[in-house]
Amino acid sequence: METKTKVWLAEDGKPVIGAGKVALLKAIDEERSLRKACKKLDISYKHAWNVLNNMNERLGSDVVRTVRGGKDQGTFLTEAGRQLIREYELNRDFVEGTMKDEGSWENIGLKLSARNKIPGKVVSVEKEGLVSKISIEIEPSALTSIITSEAVERLDIKPGDDVFAIIKSTEVLVGKSKQKEE
Repeated sequence: METKTKVWLAEDGKPVIGAGKVALLKAIDEERSLRKACKKLDISYKHAWNVLNNMNERLGSDVVRTVRGGKDQGTFLTEAGRQLIREYELNRDFVEGTMKDEGSWENIGLKLSARNKIPGKVVSVEKEGLVSKISIEIEPSALTSIITSEAVERLDIKPGDDVFAIIKSTEVLVGKSKQKEE
């Protein structure tokens, strides 16, 4: 048995984009034509326009632009459309990575198979875009782990925190015990 997830982005609680809408935008980008994209995805032209109009409305900007007539005619993604795909894929990849990460499963109370769980204290946290470098003091030495910046924020990791390093054959994961509410 395996765990499955479904990711979509929402604005004010209303869905903006998910896997199907990403597929539509990518098909438009590849085909440079809404009609050809619809044919490729086997969806109706009217349905596709409704989907695009809903995305435009919820975002407050157009995700595609249409050029009529001439040799440069067609339907093209706008920068907003490209950014929407990037955001969706970044979030989808994070969720999928989290689902595969044994450390994340422990955070929701499931046991780990990793036996090399070593307690330590955070010496420094260096955020570099999507990833962060965490130095952990483990007497009499230290080790470094590269994890996502989002995980650093979610775990609220900062210098001086007591954490544990989980050493797997291919990586060093970082976990933090849940704080007791006072």
